[in-house]
Amino acid sequence: MRMTVISSDAAGGTQVVAFMEMLAVAEGTSASPITRCDGYDVIVTGVDGRHRFDDFSTHPFANGRSSIVVNSRGLTSNASGRYQHMLRDWPHYRDLLRLPDFGPLSQDRWCIQLLKERRAIQPLLDGDLATAIARCANIWASLPGNGYGQPQHALDTLRASFILNGGNPC
Repeated sequence: MRMTVISSDAAGGTQVVAFMEMLAVAEGTSASPITRCDGYDVIVTGVDGRHRFDDFSTHPFANGRSSIVVNSRGLTSNASGRYQHMLRDWPHYRDLLRLPDFGPLSQDRWCIQLLKERRAIQPLLDGDLATAIARCANIWASLPGNGYGQPQHALDTLRASFILNGGNPC
C-alpha cells in the first residue's frame, strides 16, 4: 500500500510513513483520478474541476500561475502536491531543507519537517494518532479540528487509513 518515495528509515519509521499515507488519502491526492504520480502531481480541486502538473522543478505556482478558485465565494488556493503544500511556504522550506525541486522526495521531506515542527513525530511513534492529528490540524484542512470551515474526515476514518497503511495506533 505504501507509496511515499522516502524510505521508512529516512522518514523516522513506519508510523510516520503510515501517517503520511493517511494524509495523502485524506487530502484526496493519492487516489485522485487525474494523478499519474501517486498524488505528487495533484493541484487543489477548483470550481472548474481537477488540476495536475508535470513540471517538478519548483512549486507549480512559483512562476506566476494564478491560484485556483475553490468555492463559490471566490476563495482561492495554490495547494499542490501529495500533501497540498502552499506556495507561500515554498521559499522557506526549499531553503531550510535545501530542496532541489518540488519532486516526490522533496514533498516527502517537507511533510516530515512539518510533522517535526508540530511535535507530531513522538506521538506517532507512541501510537497516539489522535494527538498527532490534533497537532497537525492547523496545516491540513482534511483533519478534524482544522478551523478552516472546510470538510473534515472523522477520526475513525483516519484511524482506519492509518492502520491500512501500516500504522499501529494505541
